[in-house]
Amino acid sequence: MRVASVPWRTAGDGLVVDCVSLRNLEEAQMARLPRCPRRKETRFLYFAYGSNMSTERLRGRTPSARPVGIGRLLHHRRCWHKRGRDGSGKCDVVFAGLDGDHAVWGVLFEIDEADRAALHRAEGLGVGYLAKTVPVLTTSGTRPAMTYQAKPDQTDSALRPFAWYKAHVVRGAREHGLPAECVREIEAVDVIA
Repeated sequence: MRVASVPWRTAGDGLVVDCVSLRNLEEAQMARLPRCPRRKETRFLYFAYGSNMSTERLRGRTPSARPVGIGRLLHHRRCWHKRGRDGSGKCDVVFAGLDGDHAVWGVLFEIDEADRAALHRAEGLGVGYLAKTVPVLTTSGTRPAMTYQAKPDQTDSALRPFAWYKAHVVRGAREHGLPAECVREIEAVDVIA
């Protein structure tokens, strides 16, 4: 039986596989060769809408973070009511209903899969935030991305952020060119004196 190796290539369904050319599946079974495994994704998309919009801050947590553009999470609003470890308010995204034109602007980053656990730890996954996949509207279409949403029992509408936290959010919004109206809304948030 003749088996010819072919270099990595993209299959029609978008998968990248290490292909081994065989006459048919029966030959593979007879030769007891394993099927080509799917290549594990090595990067993921993350939608940052709070202090992690600051590339410097995010890279301090996930060194592989690379900004890929800005986008909007439709039908949501940015709140500052998530209880932080320091007792202050941190950013959250809350569903605002289908009526109206609510949207949260943020930054899309590509991050190495190896950094995912560090990001989860920094964000308090399971303690303060839950991870979820959301559709982010960009200039090139809608892209699914992972983001964080506060656990309902970890919010308090009376909370306010510290000035240093808000400064990270403002810095990230300006750094990535979020719309001026969005930057003004962030700048207008009251802080703890």
